Amino acid sequence: MSYEWIAILMISTMLLMMITGQRVFGAVGFVAVVAAISLWGTGGSDMGFGAIMKLMKWYPLLTLPMFVFMGYVMSESRLADDLYRMFHVWFGPLPGGLAIGTILLMVMISVMNGLSVAGMAIGATIALPELAKRGYDKQLISGVIQAGSSLGILIPPSVVMVLFSLIARAPVNQLWLAGIMPGLLMAAMFMTYVMVRAWLNPSLAPRISAEERALISWGERFALLRAGLLPVLIFAAMMVPFIKGWASLTEASVIGAVTSVAAAVLKRRFTWEVFEKSTRNTLAITVMFMLIIMAALAFGAVFDGLGAGRAIENFFLRDLGLNRWQVLILMQASFLIMGMFLDDTAMLVIVAPLYVGLARALGFDLVWYGILYTITCQIAYLTPPFGYNLFLMRAMAPSEYTLPVIYRSVFPFVGLMLLTLIVVMLFPQVALWLPHTVLGI
Repeated sequence: MSYEWIAILMISTMLLMMITGQRVFGAVGFVAVVAAISLWGTGGSDMGFGAIMKLMKWYPLLTLPMFVFMGYVMSESRLADDLYRMFHVWFGPLPGGLAIGTILLMVMISVMNGLSVAGMAIGATIALPELAKRGYDKQLISGVIQAGSSLGILIPPSVVMVLFSLIARAPVNQLWLAGIMPGLLMAAMFMTYVMVRAWLNPSLAPRISAEERALISWGERFALLRAGLLPVLIFAAMMVPFIKGWASLTEASVIGAVTSVAAAVLKRRFTWEVFEKSTRNTLAITVMFMLIIMAALAFGAVFDGLGAGRAIENFFLRDLGLNRWQVLILMQASFLIMGMFLDDTAMLVIVAPLYVGLARALGFDLVWYGILYTITCQIAYLTPPFGYNLFLMRAMAPSEYTLPVIYRSVFPFVGLMLLTLIVVMLFPQVALWLPHTVLGI
């Protein structure tokens, strides 16, 4: 059997195992180890061991538990309550004002968190009851919360970008800075869409009544603005030393975690329960990601040994006669199809040994390509039938939010995400301008 057919067999076996419900790290690791032993005998088992040792020596991996812990502290201590109250007061009079405030809340949570699941939890527990109480349309509520929470993997400090940087060996500081402008652009598109829909059909998103606005004094309104400073301070405390070179990425992640704990203590919300729950969740997610990365490294080692990356490059460029932009479009299209069935970590495992090397060989900037990958992950979170956020929304929302309602709610926002992807593809400087300006590269 040729190496090309072995590579195809490996990928198809891995996908089949994932579709049948096997855990990602189990499917990827199993295929990698079996293929290594089959190809190179008992010596092939060293590939799995080598992946473990490589993982243990990756000092930047220590950032992962720090960022996850920071996000859970902010979520479990419910510091987002004050933020939502601020957006409720200041944006409520606008068409779709509370939905716009919810998207801005998700942007703030993204700055403090880096995970989509935390934004979903906060949106479903804080924003959803308030929006429903004020007569907002169910589909609009569902779409806003799901799309807004997906911003957590694009706006820094994104955990997905940290994982991408570890596997693709791309600088994470450049990835974070590159994600800011596309993330804000996408958030602005979401808010514009909500405002236009609410202006055309006010019954979808009623404004706050004049009577309710009159009950809120200007003193209280300005006092609530201080809530918006909290995520900015946490973000600045973490990012400024890192960008200036005063602290490494690992040290910056520790600063972020400590700052989030300090904020919760100052608000008198850092209880033993918050600490225990945040620690347990951090441990569970960190171990899961480490197992996935370990399996991905073993899988990638087998692919490198097969020369599969070069074979795929020759297939696209020589056999099919495609230019590099056509190859890039095909790569992104395959991401979108995979996203209907797989989550972002599964796609990262598949893309790492294939598309990252191909993108490098084609001369594309890996930082820019990382942003394209991250946006595609966002779309994967929302695309039926197996989008991650779709099932989270169903689990967290009241029973009247059925799967048909949840599915229909995401299509306008998926369209806006695709538009953002196209804009970043056509105009790479949307992503690259900020890292080039700040870092002088």
